[in-house]
Amino acid sequence: MTGRDAEREIERQLEVLAEGAEAFHGVDDLRPRLAQAVAGGPPLRVKLGMDPSAPDLHLGHTVVLRKLRLCQELGHMPIFLVGDFTARIGDPSGRKKTRPALDRDEVKRNAETYVEQVGRVLDVERAEVRFNGEWMDALGAAEMVRLCSSATVARLLERDDFARRYAEEAPISLHEFLYPMVQAYDSVALEADVELGGTDQTFNLLMGREVQRHYGARPQAVITHPLLVGTDGKEKMSKSLGNLIGITEAPEEIYGKAMSISDVLLLEWFDRLRFGEWSDLEAARRAVGDGAGDPLTLKHDTAWRIVCRFHGAPAADAAREHFRSVVQRKQLPDEIPELAVDLAGEPDLGLLDLMGARHLGFAKSNSEGRRLVAQGGVRVEGEPVADPNLRLGPGSYLVQVGKRRFGRVTLA
Repeated sequence: MTGRDAEREIERQLEVLAEGAEAFHGVDDLRPRLAQAVAGGPPLRVKLGMDPSAPDLHLGHTVVLRKLRLCQELGHMPIFLVGDFTARIGDPSGRKKTRPALDRDEVKRNAETYVEQVGRVLDVERAEVRFNGEWMDALGAAEMVRLCSSATVARLLERDDFARRYAEEAPISLHEFLYPMVQAYDSVALEADVELGGTDQTFNLLMGREVQRHYGARPQAVITHPLLVGTDGKEKMSKSLGNLIGITEAPEEIYGKAMSISDVLLLEWFDRLRFGEWSDLEAARRAVGDGAGDPLTLKHDTAWRIVCRFHGAPAADAAREHFRSVVQRKQLPDEIPELAVDLAGEPDLGLLDLMGARHLGFAKSNSEGRRLVAQGGVRVEGEPVADPNLRLGPGSYLVQVGKRRFGRVTLA
């Protein structure tokens, strides 16, 4: 490769790295390392860490996962870091109070599902998948003291959430200060050249640059992406708010949720999720943005592409037809799961139990079931349910949750 060709390739790759990003810190630090990689030297080591604080990844996570995949396609080494140690501290980012730490068993259960889910976006066979417990559990007290000496309390209080809580005299536990320090040390242990994350992680990611310098390592570049707004159109996508699309959800559920978002949010999702793909929809996106296009058609096409990413084209086709028949034409689906329950064996069975994972699987917990009832999203025989403590007597019932989930329950 000639010098001019190499320079063009460097600029091309920097454009790919910057695509869709809110900020790209340390470009000048990265350029010579990228030049070495382009010339045949070691590939860049690109880190993305996620704590297994919940068992399921959602669409918001895939924004940075797609960028990690693009780095992989450029020939660099993607490192997906499962924060099994940091999850036991609890990420204070954006929190108004101390976040409860998870115990080791809960973290392990959640982490077990992560690699399979990440494999729906990233080629994990050509990636490093690491757990920060590898080095943090063995770090030792003396080395932890050395790590903490790389930052001051004043520097940590520059974080917006810490500064706000301090000003409001809200408690800040000392262990919360450890979180950005440990996340930064991960970059030292992994010899990261680039770290990806959401804008809510900016402080932690930049702390990685400082701690790497403290340990005599080259500082990483930091690329941050805007957070994906959830299906409610208000808050960032989050399990706690129930405004998420889980990447392991059923295709028809993903499709239906994507169709439920507002036209304004549609354009934001399209831009956040496309990452150089969906070029055939670009004209339609521009037309909708200009107020001259058909947002419903674009929404259908976007929902189809989202389902296709995680489940494949045949499943996306079936999800589109399911939505058109069940939601738009108000027809019942061709196949409705059937459940038979012997009340003698479960005398205290209530509606929330029927909706739960042991039976219909429409709610992962009783609290989620109560929320669905409170939102008016649960019907029995076509009638909305107002009482989450409802108990059904012997008989056959059609239970509907939302617009797309149906189950036929026979109680005897």
